[in-house]
Amino acid sequence: MRVFLTGATGFVGHHVAKALAAEGAGLRLLTRKTSNLANLEGIRGESVIGDLSDPASLKPALEGCDAVVHVAADYRLWIPDPAAMYRANVDGTRELLRMAREAGIKRFVYTSSVATMHFRTDGIVINEDTPVSIADMVGHYKRSKFLAEQEAIAAARGGQQVIILNPTTPIGSNDRKPTPTGRIFVDFLNSKFPAYVDTGLNLVDVSEVARAHVLALTKGTPGRRYILGGENLTLKQILDKMAAITGIPSPTVKIPFVVAATYAFFEEWITGRIRGKEPRATLEEVRMGRKKMYASSAHAQQEIGFRVVPVYPAMRAAIDWFRSNGYAP
Repeated sequence: MRVFLTGATGFVGHHVAKALAAEGAGLRLLTRKTSNLANLEGIRGESVIGDLSDPASLKPALEGCDAVVHVAADYRLWIPDPAAMYRANVDGTRELLRMAREAGIKRFVYTSSVATMHFRTDGIVINEDTPVSIADMVGHYKRSKFLAEQEAIAAARGGQQVIILNPTTPIGSNDRKPTPTGRIFVDFLNSKFPAYVDTGLNLVDVSEVARAHVLALTKGTPGRRYILGGENLTLKQILDKMAAITGIPSPTVKIPFVVAATYAFFEEWITGRIRGKEPRATLEEVRMGRKKMYASSAHAQQEIGFRVVPVYPAMRAAIDWFRSNGYAP
């Protein structure tokens, strides 16, 4: 099987590329002219240059492929020009779906996000059937992913074999950017995490997320969404686990959301708008943090053979990788 894979230079996409290669898939890997290619080292595949914001550049790469695995996305919680995020995440996905149809490609796996789900402040565990609308989306990243997912759902309703995967919060090695989740780990390792808020996440081993992409190519039901998760943990529990791995003390001060929001406001204003740099905290992050992002992966376990595994080994792998690659002492 020849697979056109987007996002292979990124964190999740790198692991998906490795998983597909291990199963013998022939890979055509999308890169941009500005991409850091370090994550492609050791992965056999044909690299092609293109950009989701320029869909026409992707068309030649689809020729001769049997499937598309679309992992790439603009994943930032602060962006000076939100329009660029919508062009990549929404328009790019819509056009890639269209070109795959026109090329006669049978299967299309779209990597969405658990961010498109409707979470609650009371910590109730949600699943794919929990009602949700665009009004529940906080910030441009979540809105753009929600709209992109709607494009994938619409394509599936039109008869295209589109399978939608919704990873929760992947963690593991090779998070080079790093992702917003990876920055939590990097800040903790550099003793820049003096306090915490009362929020919760579902952490998942990125290797299991990658394995699910391989399974989805043959076992996924078109039009279905599959949450790919691991352990539901409070932020304090995550920090305590990191403390147990590293010996670095876990913060003991819990701050109210109003204090976190005030700090984020000034960070966005001073660091973002005045200095033109990415702020350490954003109002979007604080607003998202008011809800505990707890989710169930039972649907993916039953239908495609996804495994829910303890997240401790993935956390240790992430910490070891960040330390060995100079992100932290």
